[in-house]
Amino acid sequence: MLSAIGPMTSATQALQSLGDLGASKAGLTTGATTNASPTPFSELLTDAVSQVNQLQTQAQAAVSGLMTGSGVDVHQAMIATEKASMSFELALSVRNKAVQAYQSVIGMQF
Repeated sequence: MLSAIGPMTSATQALQSLGDLGASKAGLTTGATTNASPTPFSELLTDAVSQVNQLQTQAQAAVSGLMTGSGVDVHQAMIATEKASMSFELALSVRNKAVQAYQSVIGMQF
């Protein structure tokens, strides 16, 4: 059970660093007086999708390595597949919330 806490802690730290990175790219950090242009939202989404794709590719490589017997342990393959699954579910949730927000804006009457 304790071995599962480490990956969750690192995943939480990674999400926080992504949030800090997105906030700093968008110029939302407190006390920031830089003249850098904010990163477009589409670029942030493109980066997130490419990270999800990269995790999926790593999981596929781990599973194929496990099936061919090329030195990949079962737990490594399971960790890789769970990381890919969790990242996909997060991306899907973000997409669903974005669609829901879009539909709410479209349904507004002015």
